[in-house]
Amino acid sequence: MSLNYEFRGLRLTQSAIVVVAAASLAGCGVFGGGRSQEAAPPMPVAMEDTGPRVAEPDMTATEAAIAGLNDEAQPVQSAESMIRPGAPMSYTVKRGDTLWDISSLFLRDPWLWPEIWQINPQVENPHLIYPGDVLSLAYGVDGRPIISLSQAGGARMSPRLRSSDLDGPIATIPYSAIAAFLARPSVISAEQLKTAPHVLAFRDGHMVGGSDHEIYVRDLRGPERSRYNVVHISDALRDPENGDVVGYMGIYAATAVVTKTGNPAKAMLTDTARETLQGDRLIANDLTPPMNFQPRSPGRPVTGQIISVVDGVQLIGQYQIVVINRGARHGIESGHVLAVDQAGEVVRDNFGKRSFLGVKTGSAFSPKVRLPNERAGTMLVFRVYDRISYGLIVSAENAIRVADYVRNP
Repeated sequence: MSLNYEFRGLRLTQSAIVVVAAASLAGCGVFGGGRSQEAAPPMPVAMEDTGPRVAEPDMTATEAAIAGLNDEAQPVQSAESMIRPGAPMSYTVKRGDTLWDISSLFLRDPWLWPEIWQINPQVENPHLIYPGDVLSLAYGVDGRPIISLSQAGGARMSPRLRSSDLDGPIATIPYSAIAAFLARPSVISAEQLKTAPHVLAFRDGHMVGGSDHEIYVRDLRGPERSRYNVVHISDALRDPENGDVVGYMGIYAATAVVTKTGNPAKAMLTDTARETLQGDRLIANDLTPPMNFQPRSPGRPVTGQIISVVDGVQLIGQYQIVVINRGARHGIESGHVLAVDQAGEVVRDNFGKRSFLGVKTGSAFSPKVRLPNERAGTMLVFRVYDRISYGLIVSAENAIRVADYVRNP
């Protein structure tokens, strides 16, 4: 029988975490990874006389990582240690932090966070991390690292009267990095296209629509005053493996505000960027995905390719959005982390031993050789459809291009 657990707002399978009992003042904890069930309560790791490394209170996780907290390495527990050299022994979560930042501060590989996070069920919202929370690093008697909540911040307390809203849980990735993409989608999945309403006609005999023009829309079921993105469907996106159409490039045209329900419904065009045409599709602009998912490696082998990049750039860098030819049917989920490999170039071997009719070959007849793929970066999946997924490039060590490969990290 398979059991599921909620972990930081996500559902994890039994293979991802193991429940163990740990007697402490904070109560029982849930440990990720493959911790032995007989593991004793965590004990602090031995440190030098200079005392533990602690992140400065006013620094975010990203700033702390850049500021040189890795100048002094912690004792390596084993060759396969997951802890980043110089990881702080404690860190206070700041407003603006993301889970990816914090994971990168503590771990060599941020997607291994579920393996070492200890949930404390005695605190409010134990599955989420809030600004003001103090996270502590310790090691169990078996030498395995543990990160736990050692002190809850004020954001976990019951709501009280104050001049500003209470801080919510931190997001996994910066919402600002994907906000523009969500507000004006430029890639439409095949599933979205099948169900999306379309522009039927224009009021007053217009052939195209512009700002403040009224349009009639078929198959729109939204209430009055609901808002949609009007998108012109452009080039098809094909899976390079079999040529199947898995999505379409979309060109934002305008925002449509529903003024009268029905079939056809009526809507007003606002915020126009180009003319609206008959047949253009309406896509709901409330597609914000949950942002507190857990970064982790896929549970089974995954290989695929980047088939598109938002904004049409040639070279892909950090915090740009890409589309891959893998989705739910391939086991991809929001929060999965994938390595990006730069596709090896094909070169000619002009100095090999082969010959043509007894004559040493020149460049025109030299055999072609494909160079190995090279690691170029890391991406984190934030939205999944049946056959495609959207991912954010969270790190880019080398130039990334369309047709580069993705795989388990």
